[in-house]
Formats: sequence, structure tokens, C-alpha cells
Amino acid sequence: MLMDWFYGMFCSDLAIDLGTANTLIYVRGKGIVLSEPSVVAIKKGTSQVLKVGKEAKEMVGRTPASIVAIRPLQDGVIADFDTTEQMIRAFVVRIHNRKALVRPRMVVGIPSGITQVEKRAIRDSAEQAGAREVYLIEEPMAAAIGAGLPVQEPMGNMIVDIGGGTTEVAVISLSGIVYSQSIRIAGDEMDEAIIQYLKRKFNLLVGERTSENIKIQAGSAYPFDEPRRMDIKGRDLMDGIPKTITITDSDIREALHDPIYAIVDAVKTALERTPPELAADIAEHGIVMTGGGALLQGLDTLIGLETHLKVSLAEDPLSCVALGAGKVLDELDLLKTVCLES
Repeated sequence: MLMDWFYGMFCSDLAIDLGTANTLIYVRGKGIVLSEPSVVAIKKGTSQVLKVGKEAKEMVGRTPASIVAIRPLQDGVIADFDTTEQMIRAFVVRIHNRKALVRPRMVVGIPSGITQVEKRAIRDSAEQAGAREVYLIEEPMAAAIGAGLPVQEPMGNMIVDIGGGTTEVAVISLSGIVYSQSIRIAGDEMDEAIIQYLKRKFNLLVGERTSENIKIQAGSAYPFDEPRRMDIKGRDLMDGIPKTITITDSDIREALHDPIYAIVDAVKTALERTPPELAADIAEHGIVMTGGGALLQGLDTLIGLETHLKVSLAEDPLSCVALGAGKVLDELDLLKTVCLES
């Protein structure tokens, strides 16, 4: 007990949304203090980390042969254990602004569909990065808490959390997940779909960053009030020289059709498998969307039309998982109720 008090004096407990695209860290008593891309630049052939976060993301697709910019998380789970650990450690040291003297308690958000081995990898990464205790919370639960849904009430709450690597669809009641489905189709798949579409239709090769930019500026799931046009620069696949083309929002809607409808189908499946009493609650209160992918223009409108339900966007979709995990960190009773057993 005394030891816990001692740790509490010198160290801030952390909640981490360890996302495929971005990592957010919430510090107890301070709120979200870090939001950085989950990218690490390392020296090729070694494990020497050169840059993490925003600085590393700027290097993607632009590195010389001696440097590799990698994303250590794929589809919401750890693909490169050592690099993930070093990334978490670098972020924690940056937050504390000093060497980590003591070991914080960490709550980490994880996708609901991951295996025991994948859970173990996340837990081990956090421990190796300096955590004294690690609690795992499923992302849809954290997102629902962060979005302000009454998860502890005996009523159905439906959350759709669209991140970079996974889309989580869950129905929550009485602090537990009644139904959840995790599909590995989300923001990254949308970016890849745009890359493949431009190759196929325009013989144009673009990189990940350009594709993401197209999605943000011209991507939509439902037609805009006024058509949009956008100039895109890339490499011509026929003669290998750079060229510029003009595309419309309907082109990008066509490109995004498959990943968008995979998400819509996951939502419909969840509704079909929800117990009738909870389905009645969802019909009354609607569906709440969180995550960066939920910001795709018109996606809430399309899901609303397909399900005939009210669909709303959380107040701060990008931060919901981190805010929810942080709230759990602040409330010990909630921590014991919603976090997973080791």
C-alpha cells in the first residue's frame, strides 16, 4: 500500500490507445497529452530507433536505403514486438520529460477480436516499456465510455469504432460487451483501395500518404451537396514519369465501395444478433460512431439509411478510446468491472 502511494507521488498512471495509425496517451489528472502517428524510423539492419511519431511519418516513402520507416502495428495488433516496445518507451519518456524513474500503471486499449497470443504481446510490450501493472480494455468498451454512453446501465448501447487497422462493432450493456465483432477493414484498407483503383483506372501509382490525403479531402460514402474535384500527382505506370490527373469525388466513392460496405455489413450483422430487448434500446437511442475512420464524409448518413436508425458521431471521435481508457484509470471500481482478466 505504501509502495503504491510512493509510486503515485512520483509517477503518472497512463492510458494508451495503441492504434495502427495513431497512438494516444492519456495521463491521469492531465488528460490526453500525446497524439502521434504509430510510426518508427529505424536504421536498416539494426534495432536503432532514429525517430518516432510525426517525424517518422514524414519519412514514409522518402527514406534513403539506410533508413526504414515502419508501422509496428498492423490490423490493431503488434507485428514487430521490439519496435513497438521502443515506440511506447520513447513516448512515455517524452511525456515524463525525463528518464522514467518509476514505473506507471497502464491501461491499454485492444481490439475485441484478438487472440490470447496477441494480448500477451501487447501486455509484454507495455511491461518492457516500463509499466509496473498493465490492464487491457477492449477498444469498443473504451470508446463507448469515452463517447459518454451509459455503459453501466441495463440498456443496449451500440458503438462502431473505425480505426486505422480494425473496425469494432459492439453492443454494450451493464458494463459488459453483449456482442462484438472486429473486422480488419478500416482506414488503412480504404487507403489501399484508393491506391489500387488509381492503378487500375488511371495507370497512376501513388503512395500511402497521398492516398490518405485523397481520402480526407475527396473521399465520401454518400454524395456531397456539390461535386468535388482534386488534382493528384503520381507516377505513370506506362512510361514511368510523374504526371498529374484530375479526379472527382464519385471516383473515390467508387474506389471505397468495398471497404465501406464491409463496415455496413458488420453493423447489420451486429443488429441481427442483438437480443430483442437491447435491439429496442438501440432503435430508440441509435448508433454512435467513433474513431478516425468515422470522420469519412457521409458514412454516418449511409449507415443510417442502410439500418433505418439514427447514427451520430461522438464529440471527439479520434480521442474516444484514449478518453475512455483514461476514465477507467480514474475510477478504480470501473477498472475492475470493464478490464479483461490476465
